[in-house]
Amino acid sequence: MHDLVRLLDGHMYVVVVSVLCLAVLANSLIRAITSILTTQAKERSRREIAAYIAEGSISPEQGERLVRADVSGDARRRG
Repeated sequence: MHDLVRLLDGHMYVVVVSVLCLAVLANSLIRAITSILTTQAKERSRREIAAYIAEGSISPEQGERLVRADVSGDARRRG
């Protein structure tokens, strides 16, 4: 254990850079997964709305309004 501490103490910059790189990679991975899941959910919703229109439960105009609705608040976040 003491040998490891001595080794890391002499190369602290390598440890810091490695930790920062891992943090950036983890952030990128989390963002990618979030984006994929969000896109899948939107597409699933579009398919369900299209199915409701096809069976006549809602009108095409209602379906269009549902598709265009900004449920997640993306427009508010963009500015």
